[in-house]
Amino acid sequence: LVDIEVDYASEDNYLFASITDISATGIFIRTTTPETPGTHLNLRFSPPPGDDDDTPFELEGEVIWWNPYRPGAPDNLDPGMGIRFIGLADEVRARLVELIRRIAYLS
Repeated sequence: LVDIEVDYASEDNYLFASITDISATGIFIRTTTPETPGTHLNLRFSPPPGDDDDTPFELEGEVIWWNPYRPGAPDNLDPGMGIRFIGLADEVRARLVELIRRIAYLS
């Protein structure tokens, strides 16, 4: 489990949420207002403090699944959306993999 703040934009919407899971291919964003599958997003998040390269990640992604917010539903523990990264450059993917290794090591 990670907790990285993320900004994301879709068309005219600009939102702020938290990444709670990350891999080299995508992220899960916990939010009570998830976008629908198929929505393309511009994502921006910074690595946690202590990273050698503190340049924010700026990536494109596509919502591939969602868990809509259902207040009061006992099975609605993690509302949000799963996002697959699109068109990652090799150097960005390598940087993501290094970030994931560091997070796994610290957990």
